[in-house]
Amino acid sequence: MSLAGHVALVTGASQGIGRACALKLASAGAAVAAAARNQEKLNQLVSEITAAGGKAAAFPLDVGDEEQIKSTVKAAIAQFGKIDILVNNAGITRDQLVMRMKRADWDSVLQTNLTSAYLATQQVIGSMLKQRWGRIINITSVFGQMGQAGQANYAASKAGLIGLTMAIAREVGSRNITCNAVAPGFIETAMTAALSEDFKQTAVKQIPLGRVGSVDDVAAAVGFLSSEGASYITGHVLNVNGGLLMG
Repeated sequence: MSLAGHVALVTGASQGIGRACALKLASAGAAVAAAARNQEKLNQLVSEITAAGGKAAAFPLDVGDEEQIKSTVKAAIAQFGKIDILVNNAGITRDQLVMRMKRADWDSVLQTNLTSAYLATQQVIGSMLKQRWGRIINITSVFGQMGQAGQANYAASKAGLIGLTMAIAREVGSRNITCNAVAPGFIETAMTAALSEDFKQTAVKQIPLGRVGSVDDVAAAVGFLSSEGASYITGHVLNVNGGLLMG
């Protein structure tokens, strides 16, 4: 699964799933533009990739800011010459029952999780069209497929990503550009670490594989969808959930 000669932009790359994706793509030979808000963690990631013989650069980015997305993509293309793999991973939660949810919490989750993916895709698509090759991968969630009480904003944003994925796949397929989504289930990350132990144990009982997933499980799916081996897969949602949701 060689990605030598390709350049990947990963948002939310400083920790969790994004970090694992950046490491996976770099290990396959891609140069990685790692983008996130935390400069210190990005620098650590870049050091780790370069120490292993890979190529990477850090780009501080708040995906909630449209101008920052535009300037970051421009800077990454200026440094690496192109972007031909985009992983829209950045995401936040602002959980609350819908009757109590503040409009600001709805807006910030939709902006960060969904609108940023549209904006980033719009900015990189020209680079992909030029070389008639591209991979766009959106990190959605099992909760975008089945819903979750207290997460109307998060579930809506992740369901929206699935629709966005399919629409883009239809728009750019003729140019040898694929667009797919990866839908993780319960994954051990800083975000899920905040959940109560009781909640986690109840969740594991519903997972046929009997365990919580790892960030590397998700990164492996992203690595595959980025490769030539997935060249005839587009508009697809790849479930990485241990069997929590089937069908």
